[in-house]
Amino acid sequence: MSTVFNFTFVPWFRSVAPYIHMHRGKTFVVGLAGEAIAAGKLPHIAQDLALIQSMGVKIVLVHGFRPQVNEQLRLKNHPARYSHGVRITDEVALDCAQEAAGQLRYEIEAAFSQGLPNTPMAGSTVRVISGNFITARPVGIVDGVDFQHSGVVRKVDVAGIQRTLDFGSMVLISPFGFSPTGEAFNLTMEEVATSVAGALQADKLIFLSEVPGIRMRPGEPEAEDNPIDTELPLATAEQILAQSPPPQRPTDIGFYLQHCVKACKAGVERSHIIPFAVDGSLLLEIYVHDGIGTMVIDEKLEELREATPDDVGGILQLIEPFERDGTLVKRSRTEIERDVANYTIVEHDGVIFACAALYPYPEARTGEMAALTVSPQSQGQGDGEKILKRVEQRARAMGLDSIFVLTTRTKHWFVKRGFVQVDADWLPEARKRKYNWDRRSLVLVKRLG
Repeated sequence: MSTVFNFTFVPWFRSVAPYIHMHRGKTFVVGLAGEAIAAGKLPHIAQDLALIQSMGVKIVLVHGFRPQVNEQLRLKNHPARYSHGVRITDEVALDCAQEAAGQLRYEIEAAFSQGLPNTPMAGSTVRVISGNFITARPVGIVDGVDFQHSGVVRKVDVAGIQRTLDFGSMVLISPFGFSPTGEAFNLTMEEVATSVAGALQADKLIFLSEVPGIRMRPGEPEAEDNPIDTELPLATAEQILAQSPPPQRPTDIGFYLQHCVKACKAGVERSHIIPFAVDGSLLLEIYVHDGIGTMVIDEKLEELREATPDDVGGILQLIEPFERDGTLVKRSRTEIERDVANYTIVEHDGVIFACAALYPYPEARTGEMAALTVSPQSQGQGDGEKILKRVEQRARAMGLDSIFVLTTRTKHWFVKRGFVQVDADWLPEARKRKYNWDRRSLVLVKRLG
């Protein structure tokens, strides 16, 4: 059993370690739906947040309290009223919100005072600091509806939050804001979390929500052929919002998505919608490549560029499985280090997902595109096309008239993109001398117009 565990643990830890390193010192804003606390998920979520913080992440936790306020209203026989997806906060609802916020703050602080039970971190209390970090103003009257004590964020005390985070504490924010005259306003957790993330220029905004994420075909039910879309480009997210009815309930498609889009536009690198119903969903989303929910990302964060010596290890890791199964010719580390300037890569989150090298033969006015590789995790997403276009640009800049490839397995991919098969005798003399006649690779050429 121990041996089996070692074989599973070691590869797992190696795959997680880069993300631990990458997130150290980063700032995450976590929006925790009140429904998660009502469902009894707080103890495990607190443990996971404590673990994430122990790995060097700065955390701002914004809690919701929708069901808790509704329960208080029910006990007082007072109706819960909403419009435009926002609570109408009268005097009674404001009292209920203040009672619910006080109770939840107590529960959350208690949860973080436990450390990690039955582990060496059992005594590692997480210091939670809350305060009047949010200045608010009233929503006012919208479409004839008076929202009374409901408010929107006017200003975030960035310096105060930053000092608290730098002190090593977790910041806890309730969805309340105060006017300069001391008037209290009931806010939505989603708007507060989004505003705080934007003001802090946080690295991530994460909503722990009732929904599992956005499906490949939004609006259609869960099915094997309609899984969660784990990575949603900002433009696609905006398109989904434009085609969806205005959200009213947390389970509506655009309810959390609208805030993810707003955060991305405000400079937050990545916004996530993940399900609180799945135990460990925070850890799965942050430390596993594919994650578990939907991440909204500005595509500009994906970098297409020429490789540097720092990329050699990533290139080796990418191409090694394809060398092992015979798709690519084996290249040594020394060879890649020597030729690294020839490589073009697609990098995302510090991980290289595609690469190709261009070896020019100026005397024949052609160049070889070699080692074109796309990670299985991103195949079908256009990374191969991006690399090919960049290699063509580099070849034209060198004054080359064509590029060629040698392949044994991917002829059709190249033919579809304008390559034509030629005889091996077509190769430039210098390349022909290195041609492996036993491998019998096909030679495909593309003219550069």
